Amino acid sequence: MTGPVKRRYDTSRRAEQARENRRRILTAASGLFREKGYAGTAMPEVAKTAGVSVQTVYKAFANKATLLKAVFDVTVAGDDEDVPIADRDFIAAIQAEPSAARKIEMYFAHLAGVGPAVFPVQLLARDAAAADPAAAEVWAQMRAETLTAMTYFSADLLDTGEVRAGLSAEDVRDVLWTYHGPEQYELLCQERGWSPQRYGEFLRAAVTAAVLD
Repeated sequence: MTGPVKRRYDTSRRAEQARENRRRILTAASGLFREKGYAGTAMPEVAKTAGVSVQTVYKAFANKATLLKAVFDVTVAGDDEDVPIADRDFIAAIQAEPSAARKIEMYFAHLAGVGPAVFPVQLLARDAAAADPAAAEVWAQMRAETLTAMTYFSADLLDTGEVRAGLSAEDVRDVLWTYHGPEQYELLCQERGWSPQRYGEFLRAAVTAAVLD
């Protein structure tokens, strides 16, 4: 009877070790990407910083672009739990809110809060895409995921009945997608020195004026 118990224990222990290695790799990669950029970060350096072998890094992440995408996903979520963004509490709170204006306010307040961590990672992928086909695929995936999220947000706003007459779901989605882009953060916060709070308020006001009566 001890054999099966030991195997279950060993499997659980290996799984926990793999998860811990993944966390350490993501933490190391996040710091190095922000410090040295995408091109300046090498996988062996990530391994050394994380305290694991290079083989362990490649076992968890097929290439550097895949690692960048994983860093982005964890940064957006705030953790490495296997819970989709659509199922997170802040999305549920927005969906439960009956007012379209309040939904927009809540969403862009959240975006302003996570933006300083999230947008620099997106911008790394955008800039790397010109020279690295794998990074270009990751950048395209980031854009597509944002478009999908804004499609759902658009439908949620339309369900309130408060969207300006004449605007289609696609119109609202495209406005949301445009203002959600990292380019706005780059221009206003990184280049012009706006605070994240001022940036978030600007997005709230702009989107509200664009889509609501």
